[in-house]
Amino acid sequence: MLMEITDREVFGVYIERSKTFWPYGNGKGNSISRNKNWEIYASQNKNFCTRQHIWKGKRNKNDRGMGIVETVLVFHYPHYLCGEKRRHIMFEKIPLAGVDHTGWLHLRKTGIGGSDAGAICGVNPYSSAMKVFKDKTSDEVEAQENEAIRIGHDLEDYVAQRFTEATGLKVRKSNYMYRSVEHPFMIADVDRFVVGEDAGLECKTASAYNADKWADGNIPLHYIMQCYHYMAVTGKRTWYIAAVILGREFTYRKLEWDDALVERLIAIEDNFWNNHVISGTIPPPDGSKACDEVIQQYFHTAKKESIIKLVGFDEKLRRREELLGFISELQEEQKQIEQEVKLFMQDNEYANSEHFRVSWKNVDSTKLDTGRIKEEIPEIYADYGKVSHCRKFVVKVA
Repeated sequence: MLMEITDREVFGVYIERSKTFWPYGNGKGNSISRNKNWEIYASQNKNFCTRQHIWKGKRNKNDRGMGIVETVLVFHYPHYLCGEKRRHIMFEKIPLAGVDHTGWLHLRKTGIGGSDAGAICGVNPYSSAMKVFKDKTSDEVEAQENEAIRIGHDLEDYVAQRFTEATGLKVRKSNYMYRSVEHPFMIADVDRFVVGEDAGLECKTASAYNADKWADGNIPLHYIMQCYHYMAVTGKRTWYIAAVILGREFTYRKLEWDDALVERLIAIEDNFWNNHVISGTIPPPDGSKACDEVIQQYFHTAKKESIIKLVGFDEKLRRREELLGFISELQEEQKQIEQEVKLFMQDNEYANSEHFRVSWKNVDSTKLDTGRIKEEIPEIYADYGKVSHCRKFVVKVA
């Protein structure tokens, strides 16, 4: 187990591998550091040690002691000597050298990653907590590969280079995955660390169609949660996010540590992992397309003629009927506006105003007459026909 120490008021680190206690910190003496016998009972006082273990060892003249313990311990001054509560971060570093893509995907199943955070918090428009749950609890390893993902991966180095050009800050890759020791369900696979700063960097590419989401200093919410997740795992106080908006511009933002946000994020992820993933309880749906897809995957086939009593949904289904009525009225209003514009345009293909561009173009399409093929050449229809399976959801007022 490895760690990073960022607290100047940590006074010692015990490293089990070398059986040695190393004094650490600002070097100022006090009643604790002058003790001749280093006996720290972490289980009795959490202000002295980050882990629930006991270390015992006699301090010698070089401020080194010998002892036995099963893990790394960080001993820090209690708050009444610090004057303020200082932080200490411990994490495990998982080497990725020699790990192939399938192995990396298996590692991701062992915890919540940065790209999962936004979905779990309900702010990722492309995913959901239910989708993350299925990924973490299933035995399947699905390699998500599309053109957008490929472009983002291939341009990561370029985005990092542009960040260095724009800021003068050097960055480095890390060939590790990081796991929080305090919250082992939290993992981080970071793009870059900033050299000489207590900071990391997330590299993004964005389509020109999504340029508005980066306008006026904005950042898509699920990316914000991703960066704060990385801060929570690594303890870095700053995280930069840089983006190349394809064909438009390069931009970057700087996010600073926020105690309240990090604590809330950890609580949400803790609840998700322990009350859903560990217990095997599917998270509640959120109305997203991603949830539709997951429910269809879980329950893709109905048992013929099976029936259960519907309990506790009458009010919600009445509300659904109301919503359908509102939607119908709004769709009629939408169609009416479109019809009025068409009457104004007549046989013109385009109509422009200061704020809108409208097109009403000719579209030619060819469709196979499957009914005729099935009737006249049924053997061809049978050879090339493809059967699709789905479940149709219908609600009728009793």
